[in-house]
Amino acid sequence: MGWFYPLVRRWLFSRDAEWSHDFTLRHLSWLGRSKLSFILRQHVPQKPVQLLGLEFPNPVGLAAGLDKNANCIDAFAKMGFGFVEVGTVTPRPQLGNPKPRMFRLQKSHALINRMGFNNGGLDLFITNLERTKYRGILGINIGKNKDTPEAQGPEDFRVCLERVYPYASYVTINVSSPNTPGLRDMQHGQQLADLLRILKAEQKRQTEVHQKYVPLLVKIAPDLDQDAVTALTELLLEHGVDGVIATNTTISRDAVAGEAYADEVGGLSGRPLKQASTQVIRWIRSVAGPEFPIIGVGGIEDYESAADKLAAGANLIQLYTGFIYQGPALIKDIVKRL
Repeated sequence: MGWFYPLVRRWLFSRDAEWSHDFTLRHLSWLGRSKLSFILRQHVPQKPVQLLGLEFPNPVGLAAGLDKNANCIDAFAKMGFGFVEVGTVTPRPQLGNPKPRMFRLQKSHALINRMGFNNGGLDLFITNLERTKYRGILGINIGKNKDTPEAQGPEDFRVCLERVYPYASYVTINVSSPNTPGLRDMQHGQQLADLLRILKAEQKRQTEVHQKYVPLLVKIAPDLDQDAVTALTELLLEHGVDGVIATNTTISRDAVAGEAYADEVGGLSGRPLKQASTQVIRWIRSVAGPEFPIIGVGGIEDYESAADKLAAGANLIQLYTGFIYQGPALIKDIVKRL
């Protein structure tokens, strides 16, 4: 698959970004479950990492957002990811924001999206989880529906946590997408404290029901200054959150000013996000100390950018936009050189 991807990418990049995204996922879903799935397989060295009470076969994972409905887990697993994170899933199905809502900034190896948590809802999501043959480490990313009032937002997260708990290796609380109105307000102060209190209580209940402990992580935005990151990290530690994913997409356009599509509303990911997300990791590590689990994501497109995240304090890393641009060979290249 690695050698073939540049040819496929050339054709996919000649089409609308979201059309290419949907086309690829449809075919990966089928291919991952078919007798032809060997086409996707590549040998990635075992470089285990112990974190969150789990053993990750290697430190390179797939970030949430690519496989929102958990439909392609088997395909991505065959490519050699050390772990796969799916979602964001919301309690009820929703269409997301109007199209067009995904844009390539090829000069900067970047994407802008304002998808808006488009997904088929929990029932479809769990049906897909029950179909997968994958038994590796699976992260599940949860969110709130757009039309759920902010005051009822924590209940959306709680319902998601309750339903996905039996299937998850860890669960990520997504309060940092810029594409759901009011969502980012939930990563600050009393709103975040209330949300964490509710979800930690639900985690405790589910631990007793299922006799297994599933770690809770929070995914945060890169558009926070050092004081805000410090306050947020202290709150996560105070409430016993198990780890953090740093970071989501950015609303800043400083690094892509003047480029085609740069003024589109949405979250920017890829190469322009690299430095900001790495800085947030450094700040979290300086506050949280050496033991707190951090998964680094944002602008990883080669071994060097992966190594920068790890040197800044990340224990594991995740790929999304770099994976779109580079293909499955990126996984193998990073793991081999770590």
